[in-house]
Amino acid sequence: GDLPVVLPEEVSFDGVGSPIKKMPEFYRTTCPECGGEAERETDTFDTFMESSWYYARYTCADNQRAMLDERANYWLPVDQYVGGIEHAILHLLYARFFNKLLRDEGLVKTDEPFANLLTQGMVLKDGAKMSKSKGNTVDPESILRDYGADTARLFIMFAAPPDQSLEWSDAGVEGANRFLRRLWKRVHQHLRAGVVSPLDTAALDQRQGALRRRVHETIRKCSDDVGRRFTFNTAIAAVMELLNALYKFDDDSAQGRAVVQEGLEACVLLLAPIVPHVCHVLWQQLGHDTPVIDAPWPRVDESALARDELEMVVQVNGKLRGRITVPTEADRETIEQLAQADANVQRFLAGHGIVKVIVVPGRLVNIVIR
Repeated sequence: GDLPVVLPEEVSFDGVGSPIKKMPEFYRTTCPECGGEAERETDTFDTFMESSWYYARYTCADNQRAMLDERANYWLPVDQYVGGIEHAILHLLYARFFNKLLRDEGLVKTDEPFANLLTQGMVLKDGAKMSKSKGNTVDPESILRDYGADTARLFIMFAAPPDQSLEWSDAGVEGANRFLRRLWKRVHQHLRAGVVSPLDTAALDQRQGALRRRVHETIRKCSDDVGRRFTFNTAIAAVMELLNALYKFDDDSAQGRAVVQEGLEACVLLLAPIVPHVCHVLWQQLGHDTPVIDAPWPRVDESALARDELEMVVQVNGKLRGRITVPTEADRETIEQLAQADANVQRFLAGHGIVKVIVVPGRLVNIVIR
């Protein structure tokens, strides 16, 4: 008759035991059957009991009449579980057992609660796991004061793949900050040159097209690194390489600047999940009214990736002797002729008979000589 028993909200936590054990106004009650004095149970479920099925409850948290409903089967299993390796014998294990109970009771249909698992590495300081008990933690306040939150976020994402341990490095933090300053400087160099014309892909010359290809190759790589592989460090490295290319590009023509605009926007969008504050400002300075958080992830323009020419390695008896540029549509005979006509390759062919020529399309030519 007393159910549900609502826990009190006006409680004081002193860090020792459960606060409701010290609240006689809560635990002293009367027995609903005999009317005599009684004492309520004050022990509640361990946190792992609740956390072992919260992923399912999230799908139908507004249901006041049942643990779960049909929406759980719509959303489950969870696409990606991210946690520390210690969870393998704690939360992850408990949640898997609990899910099988829910399945056996007909509350869910999935055998496993999580489709994919990523166990992230630990943060190390001087080779040891960073922890308060060891006294080897880094004060985030000083980093935020000296460099800002974006620098700290960038360093952590760049220092190591997420599944490996990260060695804290003050020099690495400074390097991350220098990169953000370089990005800021390149954007403002671009903005000082004035209004940017609309991009006309049909009017691009070879250098402009090459830079635009680099932009969309970077978008393609970052999309895969972030969306599938979770290797944020390699995604950041790709943006760093793109920024280097944007610094080297010195075309101030209308279409040259239009390609640079596209490249800088790509850098900002690709970095926004990692360094949101800097990218929020740069996105608006690049001419956008909506916040970068509301901007869609950049899409790859497949037409920008097309090449008229490609570079191939030339080997003589398996050793690198030259590189040639060939039309993408070149046939085998043309490729062989260009390889044998290379000046450096001819030095190694002189006085030798050619036994055969091996062509690996798009990659290399290997000339076998006696």
